[in-house]
Amino acid sequence: MDIATWYSFAKAIHLIGMASWMAGMFYLVRIMVYHAMANEKASPEREILAAQFVTMEWKAYKIILRPAVVITWSFGVLLLCIQPVWLQQGWMQFKLAFVLLLTGYTYWLQSHIRHLEAGTSTHAHLYYRALNEVPTIALAGIVFLAVFKDRISFVALFTGLGIFVGLIAWGIWKANRQ
Repeated sequence: MDIATWYSFAKAIHLIGMASWMAGMFYLVRIMVYHAMANEKASPEREILAAQFVTMEWKAYKIILRPAVVITWSFGVLLLCIQPVWLQQGWMQFKLAFVLLLTGYTYWLQSHIRHLEAGTSTHAHLYYRALNEVPTIALAGIVFLAVFKDRISFVALFTGLGIFVGLIAWGIWKANRQ
């Protein structure tokens, strides 16, 4: 295979990994929303639901999220080995910052599973609903950076993301008032 074919292959697998990563985060945190709602129910329904949700949370994390992170990072690094000049470009540095934050967020979700599993979580479902928007915000930043590359205005990007965060926060607040 020539280098262009390797690049296209790596990019395709990288994008599949990224899509799986995002889907896994949305799915996992949605389960956490339902788990937090179940914690408000009376016994024995609360315990039955909590046990089921913990099983689902760990499976989503171990079977979907963890492999998707490894695939995304592995093939992203391969892409950077093929195009190392990108590491010198601002758009890639910001993209990598988003990806590092998203990786930390993903592993931080483990602590939420552990707290929910132990019954020590103090967070209501609204907290998890807000937490579910973090990947959306990171995804928007990453996609704009990857598509526009060096043609992007960082001021416009971060202004747009700020407005996007504001709209999401307003939507969560509005939904909670109803």
